[in-house]
Amino acid sequence: TRNVVEAMSAQGGGDLVNVSSPSVAHLGRAIVGLDATPADPERARGPYARTKAAAELLAMGADGHDGMAVTSVRPHVVWGPGDTQLVGRIVARAAAGRLPLLDEGMALIDTIYVTNAADAIVAALDRIDEVHGESFVVSNGEPRTVRDVFAGWCDAAGVPRPRLQVPGALGRLAGRVVERVWEIRPGSDEPPMTEFLAEQLSTAHWFDQRRTRERLQWTPSVTMDEGFELLAAWYRENPF
Repeated sequence: TRNVVEAMSAQGGGDLVNVSSPSVAHLGRAIVGLDATPADPERARGPYARTKAAAELLAMGADGHDGMAVTSVRPHVVWGPGDTQLVGRIVARAAAGRLPLLDEGMALIDTIYVTNAADAIVAALDRIDEVHGESFVVSNGEPRTVRDVFAGWCDAAGVPRPRLQVPGALGRLAGRVVERVWEIRPGSDEPPMTEFLAEQLSTAHWFDQRRTRERLQWTPSVTMDEGFELLAAWYRENPF
């Protein structure tokens, strides 16, 4: 992010949409109907969130200087066909019977279908003269439980829905322990559970989209249910 900002400043500025994350302001507590709150690299949870928070502050600090106009878009839990980072891992763990539902999967969360996320980024660029200096959380605006989101992905892929139930507090404790073990003796892959992941799976986090939609003049074009159908169609062509 610093390299991009410095290069743009050196060439006389320009318009920059910084793609951030709602995790930059997630402090481990439930987020229920909030707008985009300030990025906090000191208290954000985990290295990913802290580095994204630092990057957002760096990018937004360039707004209005050296001909720069900057806005930040924070897509929340992006998913869609072909994804290997989120949907693919959830489906694989569910198929292996290793996907836990923390606190019965009842935490209410926002997500965003991939083309909606792309459209929001384009909208932010199109509107940057009006919205520079502002940060926006973007989501489908259809909060659902973790259990329902996982069920939609698993049904689309044709694998069993998760049945493993783990108390949220135990999941967070296990995540802390696993992280310490991986620090001492790293595994060949990422840890099966981290404290950050456990918090995300057991803590409500959904956002007020009214300012986002008004300021960006954007609304999602693909609903959650339509997204599940598109994902199922993709899996029919690309079986798990």
